[in-house]
Amino acid sequence: MPPRFDFAISHTDGTARRGQIAMQRGTIETPAFMPVGTAGTVKAMHTREVRATGADILLGNTYHLMLRPEAVRVDALGGLHRFMNWDRPILTDSGGFQVMSLTDLRTLDEEGVTFKSHIDGRRIDLTPERSMEIQRLLGSDIVMAFDECTPFPASFEEAEASMELSMRWAKRSRSGFDSGTDHAARAALFGIVQGSVYEPLRMRSIAALEEIGFDGLAVGGLAVGEGQALMFETLDFTMPAMPTGKPRYLMGVGKPDDIVGAVERGIDMFDCVLPSRSGRTGQAFTWRGTVNIKNARHRDDPRPLDADCRCEACQHYSRAYLHHLIRAGEILGAMLMTQHNLTFYQDLMARLRGAIEQGQLSKWATQFRETYAQGDIAPIA
Repeated sequence: MPPRFDFAISHTDGTARRGQIAMQRGTIETPAFMPVGTAGTVKAMHTREVRATGADILLGNTYHLMLRPEAVRVDALGGLHRFMNWDRPILTDSGGFQVMSLTDLRTLDEEGVTFKSHIDGRRIDLTPERSMEIQRLLGSDIVMAFDECTPFPASFEEAEASMELSMRWAKRSRSGFDSGTDHAARAALFGIVQGSVYEPLRMRSIAALEEIGFDGLAVGGLAVGEGQALMFETLDFTMPAMPTGKPRYLMGVGKPDDIVGAVERGIDMFDCVLPSRSGRTGQAFTWRGTVNIKNARHRDDPRPLDADCRCEACQHYSRAYLHHLIRAGEILGAMLMTQHNLTFYQDLMARLRGAIEQGQLSKWATQFRETYAQGDIAPIA
């Protein structure tokens, strides 16, 4: 039988790592990017198309799925994998980020968070134990501990109080996860490192999570407005303290150059809504930077979005056609643009993995940044 959870590093290049996470529903090649299926779907994509881009794992959202269609209903229908027709691993977030983003609608105390549903106004109580129960009902393969995502900016004292609360919740999450013995026997549990941009707090958080014991550790509380330079600075002092034998997951990141820089610093897993959300609004990611397909200069352009891309949009359609679809609000435009972006992100991860295997990551990353910074090149008049 495949292992419950096994992480092995096959190659290193500086502080970057190339590895595999083996689970009962399949192997995840790392560094990995997880497309976001917030409400049980990667918007504008069939799951078979998501898999065809190269994705090994998807992310589902505890907060949204607990409200609609409700976790008990998903469980009764066979779990999230069957519900959304995805037979590979699923990671579910804990709801902690939504806790931060619902500042005006929630109250927070030692027990957990109480807030009003944005759908029907119901009062909802979300605690570490309840978050573990919801993720069990969904059938998650990688469960995230319940935490408070510290907002930015925060004073040292504010970040300290938030981090310490998250560590107490992490301990309760561990107990709640372990109490669901059938689920715990086939799923993994990740802790979340908090502490904002303060090195002493991050060190204390890592130590607390290691004492509790988790299968992997996520870096939370970044990509919340601090900017790339400060994010990288925080990773520079955080990553050396992280355990080497466990996966490291940077939550909510990000832009292609964010991902490259984080991989160089030793991150193994990523998720972000950016490729799918941007695709629906007409922005494409290419090896020469971003393309706003709504711009008039694409109206008569017969070229593909990216000549180096294998996706259906680039292989069969012109920029002019995509421009027309997005301008006309056609559903196919969102589908093709999303498929392109997710293909680009998975190809980015594949090239990063290859560069690490070859010991050429620094050279590859330099070339990537130079080309990406050139920006999209207009056709010759």
